[in-house]
Formats: sequence, structure tokens, C-alpha cells
Amino acid sequence: MIGSPSTDLTSKFALDTKGLGELKQGAKNGSPTALKEAATQFEAMFINMMMKSMRDATPQEGMLDNQQSKMFTGMLDQQMSQNLAKRGMGLADVLTRQLTSNQVGAQALAIGADGVAAGKAAAAASALAPLDGSMRPGMDAATMIKSGARQPGAPALPLTTDSGRVQAPHVRAFQEKLHPHAAEAERATGVPAKFMLGQAALESGWGKRMIRNADGTNSNNLFGIKAGPGWKGKVATAVTTEYVNGRAHQKVEKFRAYDTPADSFKDYANMLAKNPRYEKVLASGGDAAAFAHGLQRAGYATDPMYAAKLTRIIKNSLA
Repeated sequence: MIGSPSTDLTSKFALDTKGLGELKQGAKNGSPTALKEAATQFEAMFINMMMKSMRDATPQEGMLDNQQSKMFTGMLDQQMSQNLAKRGMGLADVLTRQLTSNQVGAQALAIGADGVAAGKAAAAASALAPLDGSMRPGMDAATMIKSGARQPGAPALPLTTDSGRVQAPHVRAFQEKLHPHAAEAERATGVPAKFMLGQAALESGWGKRMIRNADGTNSNNLFGIKAGPGWKGKVATAVTTEYVNGRAHQKVEKFRAYDTPADSFKDYANMLAKNPRYEKVLASGGDAAAFAHGLQRAGYATDPMYAAKLTRIIKNSLA
């Protein structure tokens, strides 16, 4: 009986595209062996990157250092990386355990060459998933991917942004945590929740650079709203960057402080709705760029790149 072709690429030439095709086909069929070999290839790629960094850090001004020698050295390093990965550093074993913890690993690996298509499929599937996102009894991996369901305890499938990119975990966590408050603010202003989430992300660094009160607690000021003379609530003081004639300057300013993130969204929505400066912002409809540029023209921020940054976050990061 003729055996199936081996997917072990570590014993082959590093540039063997035929072997790579066999590996992809094996992964697509859910082969555990192919999954292990794919993880080993990832480890080889990691080793090769380390070797390249070491080469780049070494002085290369000798008589034999030229473009041709660099090309052959690169090929040697690539082959050596495969040989080292076959012996193993442990990274491939960790990847294999991670991917085999649920049955989606092999299929996801096979689609890896087309991450955008995979992300769109996952996003479409999530709309058909059970409300609790659970995997029904008897459901195989392929059906699970199509339905958007997941195994108990497994992370939810990734969502995609308007530009087709798979959403980063910390971005999705930020969006899921604050979306209910943004949705409430949308009902009050008509501004899409995603636009407000994008601005909250820009102002707070995805919630990681929040303004702190004097006692170190969180001010919950997600939109960088300053405390002017008319503000009667709590205040937090912080150093901020302001641009004057295109040049950045550090200043100490007073900012509004809130008890909860929900209060921050309510105050932000109230400001947009009642301040005449933001009439055109409210009229921007569903146009992310118009919303961002409207805010900048209204004087919300002094950073000359504020509108571009906000538009990029809304379109490329949020789902």
C-alpha cells in the first residue's frame, strides 16, 4: 500500500513549496500530524527571525560581505532554523497543545494564509450563533465554525473591522465592556456607538491610560473632558499634551471625574447634544471621517492629527 506523503518539512529543503502545499492540505483535513508540523514550522520561523536579528547586529564590513553572500547566508540560516526546530525548543509543543484544546485549531491554521477571509467568515458566523455562544451536542468543528458556536470555556470567535481585519483581543474586550454605555449615548445623540467607542479608545489608550484622581483611583474620564468653571462635579488633575501652532506643549489641566464609565458616557452625550459647537458633529450621520473632522473643527482637540487618528481607529480597529 502506498502511504500518504509526509508533511515533515524539517527534513526537506527550506524553500520546498510543494511540501508546504502538502502541509496546508493536511491541516485543512484536520490531520493532527499536519498540525504538529505546522507548529514546528512556526517555531522554525521564530528561530530564523532570531538568527536574522543576530546577523543584523553583527558588523558586516568585511571583504566577503556583499549582497550575494547575504543571500546565501540567509538561505543557510533558513535551513538551519528548520533543523533546529526539528530538535525543538518547546514552542511547537506549546502551540500544538493550544490549538488542539478545541477542534477549531486545524481549520483555522489551514485558512491562515487568508486571514481576512477567515475573519469575515467568523464574523458572519457569529450572527448565526446561539445567544450563549455554546457548542451544541453532536456539533462537529466545521459546523461549529459555520454557526459561530464555541466549546464551553473557549474564547469567542474573533470579529472583524470594517477594513476586514480580525479584531485584537484587548480591543474586543474594551468594546464589549463599554458598548452598553455607548449604545445608551447613541440613543441620546444619534451618533453611532462605534464612533464614541473609538473616541474613548483614542482618549484613554484603550482604557490603559486613564486619568487618575489624587488618591490614585480611576477618574473614569474616558473622553478627556476638562473641568471648566461651570463644572460642579469631582475633579482630577493631570499632565496633558496641547498643540500650539503645531508644536506640542505639556500642561497641567483639571479634568472631570466620574463615579462610573456610564457617567462619563452620559456627560459626553449631554455635551454633544447641548453645546452648539457640535451641531455639525451630530449631523455627520454614519460617516466616521465626517464625525472625526467635525470634532476637530469644533475644537475638541488641538492635536493636528486627531481626526486622522480617530478615523483610523473607528475603521481599522472596532468591529
